[in-house]
Amino acid sequence: MDNLSDALKKLKITAVDSTTDSLEGCLDCLLQALAQNNTETSEKIQKSGILQVFASLLTPQSSCTAKVANIIAEVAKNEFMRNPCVDAGLIQPLVQLLHCKDQEVLLQTGRALGNICYDSHILQSQLINMGVIPTLVKLLGIHCQNAALTEMCLVAFGNLAELESSKEQFAYTNIAEELVKLFKKQAEHDKKEMIFEVLAPLAENDVIKLQLVEAGLVECLLEIVQKTVNSDKEEDIAELKTASDLMVLLLLGDESMQKLFEGGKGSVFQRVLSWIPSNNHQLQLAGALAIANFARNDGNCIHMVDYGIVQKLMDLLDRHVEDGNVTVQHAALSALRNLAIPVVNKAKMLSAGVAEAVLKFLRSEMPPVQFKLLGTLRMLIDAQAEAAEQLGKNMKLVERLVEWCEAKDHAGVMGESNRLLSALIRHSKSKDVIRTIVQSGGIKHLVTMATSEHVIMQNEALVALALIAALELVTAEKDLESAQLVQILHRLLSDEMSAPEIKYNSMVLICSLMGSEPLHKEVQNLAFLEVVSKLRSHENKTVAQQASLTEQRLAVES
Repeated sequence: MDNLSDALKKLKITAVDSTTDSLEGCLDCLLQALAQNNTETSEKIQKSGILQVFASLLTPQSSCTAKVANIIAEVAKNEFMRNPCVDAGLIQPLVQLLHCKDQEVLLQTGRALGNICYDSHILQSQLINMGVIPTLVKLLGIHCQNAALTEMCLVAFGNLAELESSKEQFAYTNIAEELVKLFKKQAEHDKKEMIFEVLAPLAENDVIKLQLVEAGLVECLLEIVQKTVNSDKEEDIAELKTASDLMVLLLLGDESMQKLFEGGKGSVFQRVLSWIPSNNHQLQLAGALAIANFARNDGNCIHMVDYGIVQKLMDLLDRHVEDGNVTVQHAALSALRNLAIPVVNKAKMLSAGVAEAVLKFLRSEMPPVQFKLLGTLRMLIDAQAEAAEQLGKNMKLVERLVEWCEAKDHAGVMGESNRLLSALIRHSKSKDVIRTIVQSGGIKHLVTMATSEHVIMQNEALVALALIAALELVTAEKDLESAQLVQILHRLLSDEMSAPEIKYNSMVLICSLMGSEPLHKEVQNLAFLEVVSKLRSHENKTVAQQASLTEQRLAVES
């Protein structure tokens, strides 16, 4: 290692005033030492103070620049060397070198910057602010024949694309076009995978999604699916998954999704539909998720239901009832839920037997499936009295809902169960449904729901409870009493933070409860008159009017 010490001493002198030959000799010596023992050599370089000298050697004119950048790239492989490289002021001159034409200099510069900034969001953000993204995209376009430079650019994009701030900058470049062009040329799995790793984080940005669609990425992805679908090679299976996942990601953007839907006549839409009946679970999943993404506006949903997609999804669910694939179940239910949102679709889907198909999953113990099942049923029965009554009288369903209303570990399932319980009453307005819910012990959950932090849920609970009080007060009386409904209503009316519609519906409910002797007594004991009379001057006219009516009713009944 004596040679190394000599080289470091010499470098300090020769960097300032010496021939290129002696300088190159010193640099070669350092590279050789680094190749033999990188860590030890890096420590010596750090102690020697030579890093500061390197900053002055990083000029486009010097023939030694590529070697200097190479040394920096090598030492920066060690974490302990990264801050010293930053402190030595190496980032600025390295960034400047990205504008140079020499391909070897560009390669070593890219490596050096990549290693210095590795795993540091602060330094990567600094590079983004210094404008490296448009520069690197340009380099990729110019030097796409140079495999090493191309790889360097892709590694850099992969690291920078993880930062949210980079995506806006990428969106102003022709990165989509360059990556798709590059992707089309690749035959090797590893190379494609490298491009996929850049595409996935970039495709999270809606502007870039559309650019990728316009650049023809979807056609490339469909081709991969076609080539790999029947293969059992590990790398083909991985490629199929990546391609179909990326396809679904592109459909998450409203503009890119609508462009691919093409009024339901698009070839991409047709191809994706053909994935649903396939025997490949990954394709079934991607197909169902794609339909769920296409079903994000009423026009698309109406077209798809008329086009017969509901039957395809029900057939898919049928294949996964017994020991089925949970992700496929979840995706197919998501698609059905979205399709059930437009009013005109509900009756069509109900007569197609969607409710029955969904109910087959009542036994599922998987919270994501439970959550989507509940959401689908809630969407289907919205303003569909007959269906709400039929489901509301289904004891198995109601008992399961009551059980899920207590799923404290799964807030989503618990919330959706409560909302469906309330919806069954609100949309059916049926005494039989109320009796079924009372019998299954569901009343206490509706009362608790009235205290939810979400106004929409509070409201749904209060309207359902008012219907219970109006239609089946005697049947529900004991449960309403033990759930302390009257005390909760007093609290809601006294609370200044309660929304106007909550105050209004609470007063409507109080009036309905007067027909029950024990509940009437509770109302009298809690001095409701005082709280209600204050609300007569409420800024919301509807609340103020209801307060007057409620006050009169309370006065008469007292």
